[in-house]
Amino acid sequence: MKAKLSLIALSLVALPTMAQLSEQAGFSGEVSLSAGFASTTSNFNTDGDKTINDVNQTASSDSGALVLPLGSLAYTFGTNLDKQFYVGMAREDIAVGTLALELGYKQQLASGMVIDASFLPTVMSGETWSDPFLTGQERQTTDETGNAFRLKFNNIMGSNFSLDTAYATRDIDDEKSGVSDTSLTTAERNALQRDSSSIYLKGDYRLPLTRTSFLQPSLTYIKTDADGDANSLDSVGGELSYFKIMNRHQFALTAGYTNRSYDAINAIYGKTRDEDELSFFAAYEYQEFMGWQDWSLVSFAGYSKTDSNIDFYDEDQYLLSVGMNYQF
Repeated sequence: MKAKLSLIALSLVALPTMAQLSEQAGFSGEVSLSAGFASTTSNFNTDGDKTINDVNQTASSDSGALVLPLGSLAYTFGTNLDKQFYVGMAREDIAVGTLALELGYKQQLASGMVIDASFLPTVMSGETWSDPFLTGQERQTTDETGNAFRLKFNNIMGSNFSLDTAYATRDIDDEKSGVSDTSLTTAERNALQRDSSSIYLKGDYRLPLTRTSFLQPSLTYIKTDADGDANSLDSVGGELSYFKIMNRHQFALTAGYTNRSYDAINAIYGKTRDEDELSFFAAYEYQEFMGWQDWSLVSFAGYSKTDSNIDFYDEDQYLLSVGMNYQF
């Protein structure tokens, strides 16, 4: 099962403009281990139905237990502790439900703005069906690979505005989409090719409500150019996140909506794909759990639902987890 949702609330107090990247020079980081339960309903879940009877079949649900080891490691240096190399999962990403390994470098400027450049080697990786539309016999899996290069500008010119940009590639090792459908022309099969490149833009604004809480609205645009026009698309979405700290308790709540509009007709269904996605995510952290300094209890829950005008692409997913986090 490929889990998209993940855990840990981010550091919730809005930092001063001139805050350092770390409280001390040298190495710092955190390690988390969580156990949870996840359920996925998708015709593209390779742990789901291996054999389908027709291309309009409703996906079955696949669920099971998960063990999620997460963490990050950073090395901070510079006279003003304004330079940092890091590897792992960023707290601010995990808090809104994004799980991605990053290797990167941060540089803080005199204004308080932070420029963050990173490489994400696993964000596009996983397994998928070689021909998702094969009916009457067992579908075969193939590797899905790709990389992403990310450039973020946090607290632009010392403000509460931030901009997140990325370029990503996706490659299907054994792409056979539509090959099993002999009624398709060569051009129609080619339109189903999934290898692609994407440009990602996300802008957000941190709006303080009190000294211990803030809202963070964001807008996202993604442009994907695939080898097949039926899988090329424009995606526009928005999120609203709420963060709150109460003594040792920290909360993060996020709700999101995304619309994806595809460029060309999927010949198998005779229509151009269009879909809406709703997502909800909650994360909780209790610091100094059981009185243990540097230890915290972490928990999260997430749900996402994709509603497509082609029922074959409908998806549902939810995830629940609880675990322990150690900071050093």
